[in-house]
Amino acid sequence: GCVCKLKMEDDVPSGADNVVNEFATYETFLDSQITQTDLYYLEDEELARQLVELGYRGSGEVLKREEFEARKEAAEASRLSKRSHKQTLAHMGKDLKGSIFLTALAEREESNRSGRMTTVIFIRDRNSKGQEISGYIDYAHRLKTEDFEPYFTGKKRLLPRQTDLSFYNWETQTSTSSHTPNYQVIADNATGLLFKNKRDRKILNVDPKVPKPGDNSVRIALQTHEYIQVVLYDHITRRKT
Repeated sequence: GCVCKLKMEDDVPSGADNVVNEFATYETFLDSQITQTDLYYLEDEELARQLVELGYRGSGEVLKREEFEARKEAAEASRLSKRSHKQTLAHMGKDLKGSIFLTALAEREESNRSGRMTTVIFIRDRNSKGQEISGYIDYAHRLKTEDFEPYFTGKKRLLPRQTDLSFYNWETQTSTSSHTPNYQVIADNATGLLFKNKRDRKILNVDPKVPKPGDNSVRIALQTHEYIQVVLYDHITRRKT
């Protein structure tokens, strides 16, 4: 089929991208530029292709072979990166079964992966031994270091661990705190637990009694029966990644 005519002064990149998407190989692109008249006079498809390639003939924009190949590669790379980006979102295509908690995590997954947001998740619930535990989880860090698909499919329950920002077992009185790539824990403080964001150096105060958790931060208590208590602290990081 013949490609739509593109004048040279037109927006070349978009036209060229159309060409790249429309034709599988450079040869089929050249063939589309050859008219029946050309073939009649030249009686040689190879020669006709060469003339189009050299820019002597053809009914549209002339693209050099290297340029065509380069654009083909770029289009493929862009397609792959879009696909892999989609695949990295663990909640994609999962049935969240109306879970308030998992829906909230899904809504924040992309922004936590990209670094635009660093959410701290407070969870209070019972562990497998029936002991009451609570802790603060750096969601962005867990997303990077763990496969979240089992959580979004409901195979696993997200619970705080001793390696999270902060962990407390109410029965054994075990208490731990750990820095993450996103937050530094400031525990020895009269005001209680503070987390300092390593990127913009803002302080996140998780004391429920303070009116606001800090600059660019918001506290959201989830009303859900899935856990004893869940609170999300969304921190928007101003600085570009």
